[in-house]
Amino acid sequence: MAHTPTVYRGHIFDIAGAPSASGAIDALRSIPDGALAVGPDGKIAYCGSAGTLPDELADWTVADHRPGFLIPGFVDTHIHFPQTYCVDSFGGGQLLEWLTQCIFPAESRYADTDFAEQAAIEFCSRRLASGTTAAMVFGSAFPTAQDALFSQSEAAGLRTISGRGIQTVGPQSAHALLTTTAEAIELCRKEISDWHGRHLSDVALVPRFSLSVDTATLAALGELYSEVRGDGVYFHSHLNENARPGTGEVDATLTAYGVRSYLDTYDGRFLPGSAIGGPTLLGRRSILAHAVHCGDDELARMAETGTSIAHCPTSQLFLGSGTMPWRRTHNSGVTVALGTDVGAGDEWLLSRVANDCFKVHMSEPGDAAVSLHPAELLFAATLAGARALDRENTFGNFDIGKDADLLVIAPDNSPALAAALTNAERAEDDESATAQTLFTLLMRLREEAISTVIVAGRVVSAVPH
Repeated sequence: MAHTPTVYRGHIFDIAGAPSASGAIDALRSIPDGALAVGPDGKIAYCGSAGTLPDELADWTVADHRPGFLIPGFVDTHIHFPQTYCVDSFGGGQLLEWLTQCIFPAESRYADTDFAEQAAIEFCSRRLASGTTAAMVFGSAFPTAQDALFSQSEAAGLRTISGRGIQTVGPQSAHALLTTTAEAIELCRKEISDWHGRHLSDVALVPRFSLSVDTATLAALGELYSEVRGDGVYFHSHLNENARPGTGEVDATLTAYGVRSYLDTYDGRFLPGSAIGGPTLLGRRSILAHAVHCGDDELARMAETGTSIAHCPTSQLFLGSGTMPWRRTHNSGVTVALGTDVGAGDEWLLSRVANDCFKVHMSEPGDAAVSLHPAELLFAATLAGARALDRENTFGNFDIGKDADLLVIAPDNSPALAAALTNAERAEDDESATAQTLFTLLMRLREEAISTVIVAGRVVSAVPH
């Protein structure tokens, strides 16, 4: 699709190049009088100062958003479609109680085609409002609901990777969500055939977590993934989220499978003693959510295989799951990107998750505590997410040649943000002042300030201002 060549004006913030997490600070690109040129192919033709805009771009249409900001679209690496209406559901307990009392019954309603269609519209609307241009979406158990999700996502112009939520075992409250292993594999094959590899849509294999399946299901999923991973199919699930002694998810998994580590169940080592029972599900397009309570060996194995972590500090606070150790996890070499985890996460806006991320890691005990630089937070919400999705060469920052996935931030639409940006004290040196401005932008950003959402050069949402 051809687009009108456009030069967007505003204060540009992104993480340039392909740095490691530790290199995000040095890679921070801040251009106060910025120009971002988007060609007819929807790709970035120029990113730099307006004063040095190339002559051949001088007659392009100008969209002047000054004194606003231009930042990359947010990339959410873990969000639940069938929990669209479950935000702030009170379950009277931690993860397993919350699932049984709130989530399984709520997700069962998606068997109703009309209800699922309504939820898909709401889900995409919330993503647009929050500037989430790309997402790894934990899907519904029901094929018609998944069809609605993909159809509405494409109509909205949003990048979506999703897969039906696979459950072959579970409590009575999850009865409507369960299939046999054979049915699960058949439904996954059809979803891949129908939706994978499209312009904006891709498919993942998504067992809810190891306690929602058994060894036969894991073996069958491993065999299927061996067939389709070469086609770019993804794998997504949960790992080491809640470790309440004796009754939490981690201990329950270790007991149920008789394995040495939770990760082993996804690594084909799901038989007692972590014996090999099938092919691994780990790899470059595998994303595991939470990873709060990982051992060093698990982190090393994820780094070795290229498996990424979706870090969800907001939902970890909501369910009392603990805090993923920032320093130790990053030092392992694993890619860590942010996820909202809607609905245990009660924020759709990824910068609100970054806000919680800053706070929880400041509060880690002793030497583990870290004050994250705003560039590290922006990296985790944008480029790291693209890397986790194995799409870093396509989007995630404003490097020339990438698709133009961006947000226009209009502070005047949000009085609290505008006041903070205008009146806050700033350091005398430019580097510190830049970091302070970005920090305020991320911490105070709310949905009303996101005036325009652009995906692959196409304006998919715009609010008059």
